[in-house]
Order: sequence, then C-alpha cells, then structure tokens
Amino acid sequence: MQEVTLHLEQNTDFHTKEAFKTLRSNVEFCGSDVRVVAVTSCTPHEGKTSVAMEMAKAFAEAGNKTLLIDADMRKSVLVGRYKTGAVKYGMSHCLVGKYRYSDALCQTNIARLYMFFSGPVPPNPSELLGSDRFANMLSVMREAFDYIIIDTPPLGSVIDAAVVAKRCDGTVLVVESNAVNYRFVQKVKEQLDKSGSRILGVVLNKVDMNKKGYYGHYGKYYGRYGYDTEPGPAAAQKPERPKTVYRPETYDRSEIIDRLLYSEETEKKTPNEDF
Repeated sequence: MQEVTLHLEQNTDFHTKEAFKTLRSNVEFCGSDVRVVAVTSCTPHEGKTSVAMEMAKAFAEAGNKTLLIDADMRKSVLVGRYKTGAVKYGMSHCLVGKYRYSDALCQTNIARLYMFFSGPVPPNPSELLGSDRFANMLSVMREAFDYIIIDTPPLGSVIDAAVVAKRCDGTVLVVESNAVNYRFVQKVKEQLDKSGSRILGVVLNKVDMNKKGYYGHYGKYYGRYGYDTEPGPAAAQKPERPKTVYRPETYDRSEIIDRLLYSEETEKKTPNEDF
C-alpha cells in the first residue's frame, strides 16, 4: 500500500463545511444500500472533483472507512491539485493486470480516507471501466470500505461516467450555478437514466453566497451565523410601551355581565351604515 499526503485548503468557510455535511447526510438518508456513489458533471471545470473529494472527506470524518476512486482516466487532476507527490501505481495498472489492487491503494494523512488514483492514461479508458476487472474491483472494495466515492469524467463530454454509473448504487450530478444550459443538464440526466443509474440528486456548485436572495430569509434570524465576527455597537433600544393590565377583580361579576349584554343589544339595534 502506498502513502500520500493531501494538501487540502484549510480556510474553508462555515457555509461550505455545512454544505458538505448536509450532502453526506442526504446520501446516508438515501438508504443503507447506497454505498458506492459516482460523481459527474455536464462539462469540465464545474467542480465535480472538488465535490467528490470533500464528500469523501466528510464521510471519513464521520467515522466511515472511505475510498475515493479517481475514474477520470483521460484527464485526472487529483494528483496535481492536492500536491500528493509521485504516485507509482494507479487503477489503469490494475485493470490491465500488471499490479494488485493493494499495490495501487493509497493511505492518506486523513484518518479513514483512502484513495485509488487513475494511473497513466490508457488508450481505451471506456473499455477498461466497462470491463469485468473493474466490476470485480468494486466488489472487492465493497467488502473493505463503508463508502466508495468515484470521481468520473464529465458526462457531457465522454460516455465514461455512464459506464461507471451503471455499476454504482447511485450518482450525484454537479452543476455549476449560472453556467450550464437547462436543456444540456436534461440531456445528461437522460443519459444517466438510459444507463440505469439511480440519480441521488444534484449539487448546485459555485453559488455566489453574497448575491441577494441567498440566505436572505434565514439571515433575518441568524445574521452571519458561523462567522467569527466581533459584535458591533449595540443598536438603540426602543422604549418599552406601557402594558395594559386588565384586572377583573375591580369590577363586580354581575356588572361585567350587564355590560356585555348591553353592548350586544346596542349592536343589534344600531343600523348598519354600510348598506
């Protein structure tokens, strides 16, 4: 087994952390049979790899033994983005039968998080991902891990994600906010439906949280909840209005009843001026 050190961004804001915890919980609520999840997008640069990494990290931090598989064999960015250093063996080595799965498996510096990198770019990635060796690899990994997150290529560009998705328990589609056409997203969804994959949901990524309309209602109650901000000057307090206290003990009980009866008779005798 190989060992790698992931250099993750440390200054993650509160809303981002909570969003991935919510994503983890939503996947768990899909059922105990959902343990292998594919992550894809419509086009490149929508943030699917970052979502896959953070989702796998969230599962690991919750006490689950988690494996992140890099199935983007055409253009992998995991090794370079997280500065893992040199990785000798990857999934392509195993799928062609050169090395064992245990040789390519990587233990990270994050507790309970393991990774399986893509390896050298093969000439036939779709065929390798659709092979019996890949299906056998997933069967072996199911026995060893609680959750398996698979980062796949964008389905709007190549078919690899659909090939992988049909062997998974579900798929999460990542869509960049205000960047992808609605019909294009529908087309990708239809492609996933044809593969027989269960779509667990859609992650709306790269949302401008400072834009008016997001968290506006909840901000009324929570303000900048989760941020370490110093309290500002206290707002001027409005003077309290004097409270009107009704004391029935100051009246005789019979007198109160007479007043009520009198008001009812007056209302009946008074003509309605609206008609």
